[in-house]
Amino acid sequence: MSSATGKSAANAAQNSRILKSLARIGYVVLGIVHIVIGTIAISVAQGAGGEADQGGAMQQVASWPFGLVLLWLIALGLFALGLWQVAEAFLVRDPDSKKKWGYRVKYVGTAIAYVTIGVTALVYALGGRSDGDQSTQTLSAQLLATPGGVFLLVLVGLVVAGVGVAFVYRGATRKFEEHLELPGSGAARRGILVFGTVGYIAKGIAVGIVGVLFVVAAVTADAEAAGGLDAALKSLSDLPFGVVILWLVGAGLVVYGIFCFARARYAKM
Repeated sequence: MSSATGKSAANAAQNSRILKSLARIGYVVLGIVHIVIGTIAISVAQGAGGEADQGGAMQQVASWPFGLVLLWLIALGLFALGLWQVAEAFLVRDPDSKKKWGYRVKYVGTAIAYVTIGVTALVYALGGRSDGDQSTQTLSAQLLATPGGVFLLVLVGLVVAGVGVAFVYRGATRKFEEHLELPGSGAARRGILVFGTVGYIAKGIAVGIVGVLFVVAAVTADAEAAGGLDAALKSLSDLPFGVVILWLVGAGLVVYGIFCFARARYAKM
């Protein structure tokens, strides 16, 4: 596909009202997923069971009335949101080529994350199951079994931890505001900014711990030390005041989910 053809396709995607509507729905369902994950994390902090990750969230949704319909809606919305991010990646307005590629990598990476969650929803909609921790441990074992696997696993861990740090940074500095068209002033604007700050920081902590677990698995040569979001959140309970920390992070993920609802309304598109 030529550059002109690719740009034309991206522009067509950007100008599609249907895709814009579906992408906004994608933010709504992304919010639902994070609220469910955060609620499960709070339940775990209080001594209950459950898997505080995408798979656990989808399993919870599947048990609701009309849960199957919602799972399909989650998959559709997140696939559309992923497509929107890809379109954004190839409509770079910055003339600096170095920034252009960094911009593209960021948006394509975000698209992959959205599509991955969408695939998990699709798996559950079709009656399947997904174990995030098991998948992560399998990947870690496969990497450790290859030449240079320890280095690769450390690299994966550092990249994931870097994503977590980026979330914390974007929350603390309110960089996320650049992607929103918020009301000029008032309580609504202040509330959305507070929810965004708290939510981004909480999500960054959770993602960062996943990266740390990858590094621990590499250093100890123990693939079982790695884990997904569920393992990362549950590992917080082993820290001093860990139950309180886990509760706060879970509450922060709920806040991030609520922020996603606002993002659906005010995202620049």
